[in-house]
Amino acid sequence: MPLTGPRPSSAFPASLKNEFMELTALTIHELQERLRRREVTARQVLTAFLKRIAQVDGRIQAYMAVTGREALSQANRIDRLRRDGAQLGPLAGIPLAIKDVICTRGIPTTCSSKILEGFIPPYDATVMRCLYQAGAVPLGKTNMDEFAMGSSTENSGYKITHNPWDLERVPGGSSGGSAAATAADLCAGSLGSDTGGSIRQPAAFCGIVGLKPTYGRVSRYGLVAFASSLDQIGPMTKDVRDAAILMNVIAGHDPCDSTSVTLPVPDYSALLGREIGGVRIGIPDEYFIEGMDPEVQTGIRKAIEVLESLGAKAERISLPHTEYAVATYYLVATAEASSNLARYDGVKYGARARETGDLLSMYKQTRRTGFGAEVKRRIMLGTYALSAGYYDAYYLKALRVRTLIRKDFEEAFQRCEVILTPTAPTPAFRLGEKTDDPLTMYLSDIFTISANLAGIPGIALPCGFTRAGLPIGLQLLGKPFDEATLLQVAYAYEQATEWHRRTPPL
Repeated sequence: MPLTGPRPSSAFPASLKNEFMELTALTIHELQERLRRREVTARQVLTAFLKRIAQVDGRIQAYMAVTGREALSQANRIDRLRRDGAQLGPLAGIPLAIKDVICTRGIPTTCSSKILEGFIPPYDATVMRCLYQAGAVPLGKTNMDEFAMGSSTENSGYKITHNPWDLERVPGGSSGGSAAATAADLCAGSLGSDTGGSIRQPAAFCGIVGLKPTYGRVSRYGLVAFASSLDQIGPMTKDVRDAAILMNVIAGHDPCDSTSVTLPVPDYSALLGREIGGVRIGIPDEYFIEGMDPEVQTGIRKAIEVLESLGAKAERISLPHTEYAVATYYLVATAEASSNLARYDGVKYGARARETGDLLSMYKQTRRTGFGAEVKRRIMLGTYALSAGYYDAYYLKALRVRTLIRKDFEEAFQRCEVILTPTAPTPAFRLGEKTDDPLTMYLSDIFTISANLAGIPGIALPCGFTRAGLPIGLQLLGKPFDEATLLQVAYAYEQATEWHRRTPPL
């Protein structure tokens, strides 16, 4: 998918070039303020980001497509409305990146899979309609692990995305493109999706904030399904306030999504800055495991000390069924993937194998050439788990253990408001380091998948750096539909530290 739209470099008068280039380093709320004061136009902000993408993304490979023409049209519309004195939405003129698993009308949506090459949705996902109504300027679609199946963005059918902090390391997955684009200032913020940690783990690897909302808090309508009982869309941003701003826009009930809840949505931004004195934070023994990188463990322990200095009360808790989470997840998720991906047959949309002798041969050849190795592996695992004679032994048992994992959290939250853990057991690993060992790759998500199985919210944010200069991610888990407390605690920690102010050495 080609870069579209005009080359932006000529839009900069020499005297303003440095000032405009500084725009890409700003947060969403800082850009909001400059736009409101009319210190800069939406077109100028967009031009700065397009120039940054043209200069930097050749090394990062974060974008599948940059929709410059469509973004320019939206930016011009916002500027025209602002000149006319119209009431504008909270994201008016803010350039955002969208994970390529979210349907965008008239813009290719491939899920980074060859089997959806050239697919252009006829409708927008609900979150896209929310962004447009808020005045956002979508910059393009970001690279990902194919159909969101992976932990490193090395499973894309098109390209490999690199970590902005070290181009020889992975950005995490499956929302690695969104995480890398946000960290490298190739967008003001982005949307990702999280089925087993696909927002939080890449956020940790790239040193940004990533929020997985409660299942049902944000509409999944228009999100291409991987595992329908686990998938959730969420924001990926440069700081916690930006995550709250995006949640204000995308959260809420949607009649198009039968799993969307009708609970009221608080003003997340307004709740930031409150004291966290007396907030009880649970530290689960099961998340501090043998083999965890010692620098990660040190960073997490220091983060606990910071929160205690702010008045929070930390205490040890237990989540006894955590050891079964990985096995449970890779039965439930693959079973649902087997069902969801059966729709890709070369008939209704996407790629189709040519010169096949009959219908069955066309099905087989389309799937053989269209799906990548990891997607095929998970489809086969899921189909096996659902097959006659194995359904009770594997899938049904996994559902029962999932219930036990959910009950662990319910009991824990009777003792605390927030649970604190590492986001990942290691910092970002090297490209190619785990591609030949799927089980080792799966264990990269060991600290994140339980939240999806339980349906609870989780947020990742930076809490330090290794000696090699790689970000360390802190994870906070909350009660169902209590994203407000998560954001409140995360914001308090962020304001007491400087980690979120560091930027990659690009």
